[in-house]
Amino acid sequence: MVHTLSFQVSPKIAANDFLLKKQVAEQLSLPMAEIHEMRITKRSIDARSRNIKINLSLLIASGNDPSVPFEKIHYEKRDVSLQPEVHIVGAGPAGLFAALRLIELNLKPIVLEQGKDVSERKKDIAKLNLNQGCNPLSNYCFGEGGAGTFSDGKLYTRSKKKGDNRRVLELFVLHGAKPSILVDSHPHIGSDKLPEIISNMRKTILECGGEIHFNKQVVDFEIHNDCITKLICSDETIPTKQVILATGHSARPLYYALHNAGVELEAKACAMGVRVEHPQDLINHIQYHGNVMKELPAANYSLVHQVDGRGVYSFCMCPGGIIVPSMTADKQTVVNGMSNSRRNSPYANSGMVVELQVSDFKNFERYGELAGLKFQEQFETLAYQNGGQMQIAPAQRISDFVRGKISGTLPSTSYIPGIVSSPMHFWMPDCIAKRLQEGLKFFDRQMHGFASSDGIIVGVESRSSSPVRIPRNQETLSHVRITNLFPCGEGAGYAGGIVSSAVDGMNCADAIVEKLRVKN
Repeated sequence: MVHTLSFQVSPKIAANDFLLKKQVAEQLSLPMAEIHEMRITKRSIDARSRNIKINLSLLIASGNDPSVPFEKIHYEKRDVSLQPEVHIVGAGPAGLFAALRLIELNLKPIVLEQGKDVSERKKDIAKLNLNQGCNPLSNYCFGEGGAGTFSDGKLYTRSKKKGDNRRVLELFVLHGAKPSILVDSHPHIGSDKLPEIISNMRKTILECGGEIHFNKQVVDFEIHNDCITKLICSDETIPTKQVILATGHSARPLYYALHNAGVELEAKACAMGVRVEHPQDLINHIQYHGNVMKELPAANYSLVHQVDGRGVYSFCMCPGGIIVPSMTADKQTVVNGMSNSRRNSPYANSGMVVELQVSDFKNFERYGELAGLKFQEQFETLAYQNGGQMQIAPAQRISDFVRGKISGTLPSTSYIPGIVSSPMHFWMPDCIAKRLQEGLKFFDRQMHGFASSDGIIVGVESRSSSPVRIPRNQETLSHVRITNLFPCGEGAGYAGGIVSSAVDGMNCADAIVEKLRVKN
């Protein structure tokens, strides 16, 4: 017989197969010998009190059923080499998952990526970390797999209504991710594992007759009768009939190219701020109420507060992680966070950002739809001017920041290029700095010690989302005027993270098939 069981156990029991099996037998009133197999289907931590529990849902086979039937994950590979072509600009999650979905729908994806494949990309990222300059086309943001490949690989999303989130996780598993991501409440792959998985996705696309072209930067468009007819690359012009635009949130030159080509854009709300970093032991102590056990993973947190009508919140929290340089050009300073699969760094970091509205960009309103982009550029330039040479980032103890004091010294950090003390409370725009100060004070009351001198802020976290949206028809998912342009993912302003971007890419693939079906 196959049983379904949900209950709470201690971390010690959850981490020990024998103890867990004993607990399951007691719950089902069966002898342990009759429990043939247990498979966890959901897992989460309840750390609301000192008595920490693990929430588990399981399938259990007993009696005449020797095993729990596996739910098969299927992907139908087919030869699409001679099928109608769809050009995809960008090889991040939106672009790659759009390509995988197009193959299922019997269309040929041709992916154009301005950056390099993951192997070559690693070399440019190594130079960034060693403070040796930034390749504007190959960095933590640009290249095969997009920004998520080398910035953690968290697969948690609050978006549940836009598409099949589980299908995204299944495709990750099919290409090498651990099946545990189908179980955990906050699934995570890790930046050490993602490159190989992304490479496997590339192999699937190529094996099925799709194409992926690296170092292929789209710089302009030819548009006739409200359709893109040609993609103008830095080295050639490519005729096209259908285009999925999946560039990611940092593709500034492409926004300018679209604007110059007369493609409608919109300024949109976004969020900017800093990275906060603490010793992971401190976060563990706070979140686990001092009840730290070896069976518990590195603790995380999720914080939100309203200050003067704007949200201040944590973003992309990386337990056991490091801060990385995420700029896409010289003379700008941008940081992000990542963690490897084991999450075993002695540091914890998170974006700490402030919600910004279009009204905050009034000093740049002469730039119209690109006002937020100009604000973002100035913010990153300020960080560069108030930091050190090359990728050395400005930093300040959290306790000093909230009091408006300069930090005489700084604690150690995970940020490899290095940090320099800077009065960030002074030079950051007031719409960000003032709200951050109040938000951090509030979070310190929630998590005592959060705003202590043990923690630092590192600047700046400015790429949490795009300040520009490429508007599209809600039903067809094509641009509101350019009928064969399908903007998707973070760069289009319709997603926030790996999973939601991947879902959006697959939705656009479905929309193209529906368009072609109606046309024919």
